[in-house]
Amino acid sequence: METAGNSTTLEIIAFHRGEQRFCIRTTSIREIRGWAAATPLPHAPPDVLGVMNLRGSVIPVIDPAAKLGVRSVTHTDRSAIVVTEIGDNIIGLVVDRVSDILSIGSDRIQPVPDLGRTFDPAFSHGIIPLDHGMVCFLNLDHMFANLEGATDLLLFQCES
Repeated sequence: METAGNSTTLEIIAFHRGEQRFCIRTTSIREIRGWAAATPLPHAPPDVLGVMNLRGSVIPVIDPAAKLGVRSVTHTDRSAIVVTEIGDNIIGLVVDRVSDILSIGSDRIQPVPDLGRTFDPAFSHGIIPLDHGMVCFLNLDHMFANLEGATDLLLFQCES
């Protein structure tokens, strides 16, 4: 990250899930893989599509749209899995397609509007307006704050 005046330059990757555009920091990404169906788990939360084998490690595969409560879509052969590292956990995020890798100034990130008590804006660092639309900058640490220990639970369910 570079600093210019009061703004820090962030490296982000933007992706589509349905009609929604999201982005995350590139430092969170371990790799981007082609689509492969996840192995479903019984009684998994609706946002957990299942698990996949990543070079001998079993990792959860999450639908970020379902996690965020927005309309999810069916994945296709063009979908991809963005493998991310959140704390000590590795998870896969299903995306329809990766669209951009961008360098932006942190001063371009606008706060999420206040939508009332039932809305949790902490899942997002903010909104980034671009020439060709707006992108929701996801806060993966907050989205998956309850993930600590959840990977062990998923593995237990998979082995049972």
